[in-house]
Parts: sequence; C-alpha cells; structure tokens
Amino acid sequence: MSRLSCFATVLVLAVTSACGRPSEKPAPAPEPQDARAIELADRYLAAYLERNPETNTFYGIPNTHHDRLFDNSLDAEKVWEAKEDGLLADARAIDLSRVQSGSARAAYAIAREALESSVESRVCRNELWNVSQMTGWQVDDGYLLTIQPVGTPEARREALARWGALPAYLDTEIANLRVGIASGYTSPKLAVRIVIDQIAALLRSTPADSPFLSPANRDTDAPFKKEFTALYQTRIRRSLQAYHDFLVKEYLPAARETISVTANRDGAACYAASIREFSTLPVPPEEVHKIGLAEVERLTGEMRTIAERSFHTQDVTGLLQDVRTGKEYLFKNREDLIAYSQSALARAKAAIPQWFGVLPKSDVAIEPYPKFREKNASNEYNAPAEDGSRPGLFYINAYQAEKKSRAPSESTTFHETIPGHHLQIAIALERKEGHAIGRYINNSGFAEGWGLYAEQLADEMKLYSGDLDRLGMLSSQAFRAARLVVDTGIHSKNWTRDQAIAYMLAHTAEASDDIASEVDRYIVWPGQATAYMLGKLQIVKAREEARQAMGAQFDIKAFHDRVLEDGAVPVSFLADKIHAWAMAPR
Repeated sequence: MSRLSCFATVLVLAVTSACGRPSEKPAPAPEPQDARAIELADRYLAAYLERNPETNTFYGIPNTHHDRLFDNSLDAEKVWEAKEDGLLADARAIDLSRVQSGSARAAYAIAREALESSVESRVCRNELWNVSQMTGWQVDDGYLLTIQPVGTPEARREALARWGALPAYLDTEIANLRVGIASGYTSPKLAVRIVIDQIAALLRSTPADSPFLSPANRDTDAPFKKEFTALYQTRIRRSLQAYHDFLVKEYLPAARETISVTANRDGAACYAASIREFSTLPVPPEEVHKIGLAEVERLTGEMRTIAERSFHTQDVTGLLQDVRTGKEYLFKNREDLIAYSQSALARAKAAIPQWFGVLPKSDVAIEPYPKFREKNASNEYNAPAEDGSRPGLFYINAYQAEKKSRAPSESTTFHETIPGHHLQIAIALERKEGHAIGRYINNSGFAEGWGLYAEQLADEMKLYSGDLDRLGMLSSQAFRAARLVVDTGIHSKNWTRDQAIAYMLAHTAEASDDIASEVDRYIVWPGQATAYMLGKLQIVKAREEARQAMGAQFDIKAFHDRVLEDGAVPVSFLADKIHAWAMAPR
C-alpha cells in the first residue's frame, strides 16, 4: 500500500470514528491528586519542623522534643534552600484542579505558598542582618525560655542541651553578621541601638526577672536548678556580653544609616518579595501605597461622624490629639490599663457563641511584657500549647500606662484575643479534622488580616463600651491603613522616620511613644505591617460576596467556621474557597 493510500485509510477511519462508528474506548479520566497533595504537605511540614525545632515548644506539640535550637549556620541554610527547591518542584508538578478534597487543597495551598514566598524572599539575605528588636534571637529565645518544659528528668536534660548550645549559636550569629557587613547587608543603626539596649537590660536582670533563669526558677529539682543557674552565670552570660560588645564596637559603626531596606543589596527586590511573603498577595509597593491612602481617607470620614455626634467637632486630627493626651482619656496606672482589657475580653467570651459555631477550648491570659522588652514592644499574642499545658498569652504593653489613652485599648484586646488571634489560632490547634500543616505554618496575611477583621467584627457584636472606644477602633483601623502608606513610604519612597511618625500621629489616636516604636518596627521588618489591612480587605470582600450570592441563606457562624477551619491559608486561596462555598448548591 502506498503512503498516500495509507493516509487516506487513516483519514476514513478517523472520520467514521468521529461520526459515531466503533472506535477505541476513551482514555480513563485522570485520578484525583489528593494523595499527592497531602504527601507534599506531610513532607514539607516534617522538613519545616526539623529545620525549626523551636516550633515544637512554641505550639506545645505533643510527643516532640525540646532539646535543640535552630541551626543558624550558612551551610545549614544552603541545605535547607536545596530542600525547598526540591519540594517546590514537586508542588508545581501537582495539578490543583485535580485535587478534590477541601482539606487537601488547603494543605497544598499552604505548602506551596510557604515554599514560593520563601524562595522569592531569599534575595533579602535576612540571615546576614538579623539584628532586630522584633525578630532577633533575643526576642524569640527570651520568650522560648519562659515556656521551656521542665519538671521531669527528660525535660531537664533537654533544657540543658538546648540552652547549652546558645553560646555556639551566638558565635555563629556574629560570624553571619560579619559576612553581611562584607556583602552589603546590614541592619539600620536605629535598630542596632535598640537591640544593644535590650541585651544590656538582659544582662542587668535580677535572677527573678531574667528569662534566662526561667527554667531553673520553675523547677523544684535542686541539682537541676544549680546546674542550669551555673550554665547561665558562666557560659551564657559570657556569650551575651560578647554579643553585646560585638554590636557596640564592630557592628554599630558598620551598620547602615539609611532606614530603607533599599540601602541593602537588591533592596528593592527584597521589599517587593517581603510584601508578598507576609501578605500572600502579589501587590506591588505603589499599589499598596494607594490602597493605604484610600483607606485612611475612608476611615477618617467614619471617625468624623463619631466626632460630630459625640465630641461636637469636625476636626478629626484635633480630636485624636485630644484623646491621645487629654487627662480624662488616659489610664491611671498599669493595673487600670490591664483591667480595662480584661473586661473587654470577658464581654467577648460571653458573646462569641452567637457568632461562631466552633469555639476554642483553651483560655487566654493577659500579662504585661517582661521588663527588658516593654519599652520598645508593641502588643503581642503567643499561642496556647496544643497539649493543654498553658493558655494563650496576650503580652500587653503597660509601659508608662499613665500616658496611654483608653481609646484604642479595647480594639487591641479584641485583635489579640477574642474574636481575634486567640480564637483563630486556638481553633486551628484544636481542630484535628484538617491537615496538621494548618496548625503550625502561619502567614501574616491571614492571621493579621483576621485580627484586624476581628476589630471590625467586635463592633458588629456590640462589644465596644462607647463612642470613645469605637473611635479607638476606627483609629486602629486607620492605624493599619496608615501602615500601608508609611511602610511603603519608608521602603520605596525614601520617607524619613520623622515623616512616618508625623503621618501616623495625624491619622490615629495611638500614643506618641507607641507610634515611634511602631515606626521603628516597620524600619527593621520591611513589608510585615502591610499584611494586616491587605488581608482584612480580602476577608471582608469574601464575606460580602458570599452574603450577596447566598442571600437569606447566608449564615455568619457558618462563614466564620469556613474561614477558620483549615488554619492560616493564603488569603488568595481563601477568597476562592469562600466563593466555591457560597456558590455550592443547597
């Protein structure tokens, strides 16, 4: 048969097949990739926990060890980056459209976003300039020491092993910082000075106040107390002093004067990657800045309504200054400030059953910061232990409480506790139906977006005491909107520190000292502060679209349960998930 005749025969067969005549059976539909997605999340989570052993302690993960510190060597960083690259290649080989289970899709989304954002942010070389009053080892370890398990022979052995490794860890930190200096990556002098003060305060701490003696102070075993105390008074104190002296004599003179991260090598690319890493949204800095300006303007209008109704003025800036400094609006002392937040928390606990179907079992406590941190710290939430051994903890800044206004206090409490971070994180830890990756891998876009959404939700729940507190809530919302303006101003528009502080003072009711500390935070932690408002806007948008699609069938309790059920998913994934939920047939 000629080639032409063969071709004609094939063509006839193709046509007859197309016309419905007998043909081969169609290929079977591809199998769903749920198992591959779950296996990827399993491998990533296992690798992450191995790389970050402190996570076991932070979350109180049952049946884990608490005997190691993070390996901060540059060789270990290279090994981890290679592992991330392999995992990301595997993630990209999975077709998400063929992953059918909701929990598997969520687990995949968390793992892939964590990998992609981490790889993209490598350009920052954060390991070479981690001198920070917000994310430095002295902050993380200063808290970790206070929750280090003790009380059993095994726990004591692990405590001695972990903290006996701290001197070598600090030697490596110093070596990394020297590489950073030589390579064009340094922290700003402003942050270095704050860290120097923090380390000096730690060295001055009494045995009762020092977090480094917390394991010994909390244990009753005399030999352990003696051995751990000796470890601190000899090797650890010498290392703290050596690190302090290195910062003073060598690092501070070499640190950058410029506050913008763009002063570092590849700083502009670092900043764009940081916004994506923290928000889980690919929003360019210029767009972030514009969103912030628009939200500040909108929220100022809402504050003006309250100003006219309850304070008989249209001057929002002047009113914010009054409630920031007016004696009638200030706390009397530390106890007054803490009690005000505790009262707000009690109201929130009573109200949440009407707004959430799934409720947290673990409690949350409110405590002032330890002394070495209180001067420069913003408010902070720490998760409860998954094993039930400790509650969640809201560290409240009670430093110079008599200078702080009551106005933003309640909204901050709702943000950090209930219905904010504590409710969100405790539910993630306690809910075992989803993948474990949702319990331990976090992102600021979801977590801080939820916290800011919770402040607005508390208003809908009628939790605020009055218009002063509602003004404080709107001021706090404007505060997060102003962060979009200020963070991008500093890191993409060459704003000065004074310019950033002045903008924040003009648009919020926060105390001036707190605003200064906040701006210093944005300087040393580029991009993180943008996650709050960007995440919150996505949650609000998803809720309103679901409400419109579902009409009378929309249930706020069901909405909240859907948002929180998988842990801290990327907010872009959350939007798609809520859309699918709202459009599902009922």
